[in-house]
Amino acid sequence: MKILQVINSLGAGGAEKLVVDMSAAFSKRGLKVTVLLLDGTPTSLLKKLKAHSNIEIISLEKGKSIYNPLFVFKIKKIIKEFDMVHVHLFPSSYWVAFARCISFNKPNIIFTEHNTTNRRRDKPLFKYIDRWVYKQYQRIVTISDAVDTSLKHYLGTGFDHSIKIYNGIHLETFTNAKPYLKSELGFSTNDKLLIQVSSFTAQKDQKTLIKAISTLPTNYNLLLVGHGPLIEDAKLLVKQLNLEQRVQFLGIREDVPSLLKSVDVVVLASHYEGLSLSCIEGMASGKPFIASNTPGLGDIVADAGLVFEDKNHKALAEQIVLIIENIELRKEIIKTCQSKASKFDINLMFNSYLKIYNNLN
Repeated sequence: MKILQVINSLGAGGAEKLVVDMSAAFSKRGLKVTVLLLDGTPTSLLKKLKAHSNIEIISLEKGKSIYNPLFVFKIKKIIKEFDMVHVHLFPSSYWVAFARCISFNKPNIIFTEHNTTNRRRDKPLFKYIDRWVYKQYQRIVTISDAVDTSLKHYLGTGFDHSIKIYNGIHLETFTNAKPYLKSELGFSTNDKLLIQVSSFTAQKDQKTLIKAISTLPTNYNLLLVGHGPLIEDAKLLVKQLNLEQRVQFLGIREDVPSLLKSVDVVVLASHYEGLSLSCIEGMASGKPFIASNTPGLGDIVADAGLVFEDKNHKALAEQIVLIIENIELRKEIIKTCQSKASKFDINLMFNSYLKIYNNLN
């Protein structure tokens, strides 16, 4: 079977990481996998994908807008060569749907919905366009209960071709990771370390975490892993709060499992999620996990880790102190988080997707 994975780019993000892991796994299982990028700008994930020499990579542009509708005609020529086209994120979802519509050779196409919401849903015109686009796909995969519920509510009736497949991670990578000594990270044994791993975008909420740190004792420090368009705003806030010595921006890292193992608390402050891989990784790490009580995140974490009200930095600070000072609660949170994370093994996800591919071909 010849499979084409289509995504906007391979920047830092859960959907992007999923495409790389999925492509590698399917290739190892003997499937012919090609990855099509609207924007092939070099990134660490693209470098990781290129390490798999048997996976072909097609880049339509580099560093240009992914919203160019002329991509439709380029994609039309490419998709006819494949048995299965698996699409992730907007606007790739639009361009592939339009390309298949005008193509004589119509491969099976499926789309994975990664988020509980997006800016299009606030604009009435897009609802009609979205309904048409989603109907072009033979299967729509939703990655969590919250994503499934929100998408069905948005699209309305007539979309019974959706199926729910939870995102997954390589659990052993995080449970077996070797931690750094705090001294290796530039801290003393008395310092308390927190970490958030996420992109710096409007969806994420590093600012609330930074504000929480400003209210905590001076031996509480924060590591922020990731990059994105709003990173300078976060750095400005750190400067305004005089936290330059307590907040470190680590950029995109390849050693996230070890970093998670090295801190006292893992946090994910976010306004909404689909099913965040960073969330699952944090819960699997063996460290206590705290997250925003927001769509697609609170429902995953609430019965395992601790949650706090969206944008409420004081509530977050209280949860951080609680989990640091209450040893018994800390042990219980770690246990329940790891138990919850075990349900999101990546091999279960791979098998579910492979079943869809086989059923459609």
